[in-house]
Amino acid sequence: MEDTKSKTKEWIWFFVWLAIIVCLLIWLRQWFWLALPGVLTYFVKAMGLIDENQPEDQFY
Repeated sequence: MEDTKSKTKEWIWFFVWLAIIVCLLIWLRQWFWLALPGVLTYFVKAMGLIDENQPEDQFY
């Protein structure tokens, strides 16, 4: 059977990053792009579109 994992932590991090990006868009518009990697990464992880790194996936 496939091991399912709760995505609650990823959703929480997504909303934290989303709040950061909204604040940056309001007050420091020229810096909002710094929060884009966090928003996009945690959204994709929360949707389950990418897998977690496994030790066998890493190159040494």
